[in-house]
Amino acid sequence: MTKILVPFDFSEQAQNALDFSTAIASKFDSVEISILNVVEVPSGSGMGTMGGGEMMPEMENQIFFIELINRRKEQFKELEQKYKESNFSFSTKIVLGNAFKNISSSIIEEDPDLVIMGSKGSSGLEEILIGSNTEKVVRTAHCPVVTVKAATDPTKFKKIVFASDFKENQDELASRLKTLQKWFDANLYLVVINTPGNFETTRRSASRIKRFVNKYEIEHAVAEIYNSNSEEEGIVEFAEDVDADLIAMATHGRTGLIHLFTGSIAEDVVNHAKRPVWTFKVK
Repeated sequence: MTKILVPFDFSEQAQNALDFSTAIASKFDSVEISILNVVEVPSGSGMGTMGGGEMMPEMENQIFFIELINRRKEQFKELEQKYKESNFSFSTKIVLGNAFKNISSSIIEEDPDLVIMGSKGSSGLEEILIGSNTEKVVRTAHCPVVTVKAATDPTKFKKIVFASDFKENQDELASRLKTLQKWFDANLYLVVINTPGNFETTRRSASRIKRFVNKYEIEHAVAEIYNSNSEEEGIVEFAEDVDADLIAMATHGRTGLIHLFTGSIAEDVVNHAKRPVWTFKVK
């Protein structure tokens, strides 16, 4: 059984992620899709009774959330009915609280093979200091995460760009990458991004890619070296140039001050790429 967890907030991007998930599930046997909706509860106002016979803000909040949860339950019933006759199993769950914390808890408890979630992307101060829930999940999830922005049909995927420096021992990552390639029956574009601050010869980069291909017996792959101003820009630009269907890459899952000062190439790509991005956290 292959289990896919889809965090779902009823946004356009979340619907795109759900459609992406059901399209994948329709291709295979023994797939379970689990939908998670987190109703975020704001902190209590503590403002007390208002004049003019108006309800307390706390009471207004309670009524609002009761109505919201009931509406979400009805919407989930409609989704469950829609996929009732599908060749995959489909379940839904509603929880209250912080979105990122509940998504993280569900990943630990349910142990999915894959998380597929929508992303709007962020910019400016929000990107630097906070980041979206999607970026945080990419940073911390122990399983692969696919982020989806626009509506796309994964059953037509034929080109996957895998960006790496190909320097580390990548046994588990290579295994996951080969599974991903098999899922889509796609060609791989193995690319090293050359930047002014981290330049090396084409011969050296190509040699590392060749060792990676031989060691992990990668098939249907093309080696590429691409020059750009930065690694994240180069990955996005190269994927656009070859008209890739999906970008795949590893993330090191750095958190705290290290993440604040060094950032994450994978998260930057997730944030700015228009294409779906597959990420896997390596140790």
